[in-house]
Amino acid sequence: MKIRISWPAGHLTATLGDTPTTQALLKVLPLTASAHTWGEEVYFDTGVSVSRETDARQVVEPGTVAFWTDGDALALPYGPTPISLGDECRLASPCNVLGRLDGDPRLLATVRDGDPVRVELVDA
Repeated sequence: MKIRISWPAGHLTATLGDTPTTQALLKVLPLTASAHTWGEEVYFDTGVSVSRETDARQVVEPGTVAFWTDGDALALPYGPTPISLGDECRLASPCNVLGRLDGDPRLLATVRDGDPVRVELVDA
């Protein structure tokens, strides 16, 4: 499954795996939310509430599409956060891993706090 994530300065697509969290997210698409930034991570509310999955992870690779269950938010890390050790992408708490961004995750650096972010399903 592919989604497009758009903001005023750009967009990226992402490929998602078939997980319970992905299924819950797809039911609310398209969605628009205000972006928040935390170090080199962009996150935004989805209105979806799901449980933490058994393979949830706190340290992920740049470009991982993660779901922060504590905040009902999509979390898109592209570099270190305020709690990272070194160059790792350390999320605020363990998150459900949904998939990966298809392009260069550093494009997320153009997202500003408060930017409108739109997430929509891309027809395969």
